[in-house]
Amino acid sequence: MLWTLALGLWGLSRQDSVWRDEAATWQVARRSVADIWHMLGHVDAVHGLYYLLMHGLFEWFGASTTTLRLPSVLAMAVAAACVTVIGRRLAGVWAGLAGGLAFGLLPAVQFHLQEGRPYALVVAGAGVSTLLLVTVLQGRGRAVHWAAYGGTVAVCGLLNWLSLLILPAHLATLLWRRAARGTWTRWAAAATVAVAAVLPLVLFSRSQAAQVSWIPPLTWHMLIGPAILLAIGGLGALLDRPRAGRLSVAAVGLPLLAVPQLGLLGLCLVRPLFLDRYVLFSMLGLALLIGTALGTAVRATEPRFPRAAPWLVPVTVAVAVLALLPQSLAKRSPASRVDDVLAVAADVRRLKETGDAVVFLPAARRDTALVSPGHFAGLRDIALAKSPVASGTLKGEEADPARIRSAMLAQHRILLVTDAADVARPLSNRRDEVKTAVLKEYFTVVADEQVRGRRVTVYERL
Repeated sequence: MLWTLALGLWGLSRQDSVWRDEAATWQVARRSVADIWHMLGHVDAVHGLYYLLMHGLFEWFGASTTTLRLPSVLAMAVAAACVTVIGRRLAGVWAGLAGGLAFGLLPAVQFHLQEGRPYALVVAGAGVSTLLLVTVLQGRGRAVHWAAYGGTVAVCGLLNWLSLLILPAHLATLLWRRAARGTWTRWAAAATVAVAAVLPLVLFSRSQAAQVSWIPPLTWHMLIGPAILLAIGGLGALLDRPRAGRLSVAAVGLPLLAVPQLGLLGLCLVRPLFLDRYVLFSMLGLALLIGTALGTAVRATEPRFPRAAPWLVPVTVAVAVLALLPQSLAKRSPASRVDDVLAVAADVRRLKETGDAVVFLPAARRDTALVSPGHFAGLRDIALAKSPVASGTLKGEEADPARIRSAMLAQHRILLVTDAADVARPLSNRRDEVKTAVLKEYFTVVADEQVRGRRVTVYERL
């Protein structure tokens, strides 16, 4: 737990950068509860519980990169502790310790360890629910454990309803373990309550499915990553040597790794949804299986080399740290994300003059102004017809193309905030085409700055 906490606190601010996904959390968390509720009726209902949580934290501790990311750090530390306890119970001290240490080093975990989004919280909940299931299967379960299990799964589902894929993973564990009828009955009851609690959100969020329309269809090369993870996990499962009659790490870890990955791939046959962060909690299974492989190696080494055996896990972890150091450093730099909304806001503040107007292309780049409103003070957002708060959206509602054109032609200087050339996407609507055409035909560039995936260009009227 302390190891993962230290990894999370290392470079937490990422040089005071915030990228577009985190900017959504930042700007929504600063709205009132009523405004957040209004927005959830239009967009991002799937993240509603997380936004309300972050609103409370921002109210108590203020808006900062620390407040934004520390919940994810703490959540991942809890998840690492769960991996350690599960591994220790099922395969011994070394397996638990190795699994917990390995968890914090996994590249996907290191990325989301410092991410102001709900996925780390889901991982923590998945870890807690799996630990509760293991407790029950080891004969220690009581009614309170089942109630906590159902409640934890439900909370995870409200944070991201795709986390319900943990239920078929746990179902596979019950089948593997050949659980008693009473255990089946209690698990089914707890799972049903959890699904029932999340079902209204699942049904309502279908009306907002356009928000994930940008996710590309599944291709063969997208299967390479899951295939490698399953191969590593499968090797760890083969090395698992449980005692007779005991619950094994393989029975818990392999379904936890494989079932969510395969389940998400199956959902992609209906709608493209394959993003690794949606099943980030499957890394719990991978860490458990890596831990049991190292634990098996320690047990195999101990009879012949009793002094060397205790050093096997620390040395392996040290080698892994060194091997992953370049990647670990990269994930803690602003360049690890697509863009940085704060850096370009500083350029806007430096370049703006009294009477200037500002235009965003696409409209989603308005997040820069929403996160750093002080840097845009005095600038007129001439394309905006209805603010994000009033419209219950993340980017606001813009005027029709004709009105945007007229407003732009009435300006002497316009600041354009957009994506840097290397990450910019093709124009996707008439409004953006009009913005580009007017600036090209009637204005000339007098300043142009690109920084960390964002660009601000100053145009003056010809």
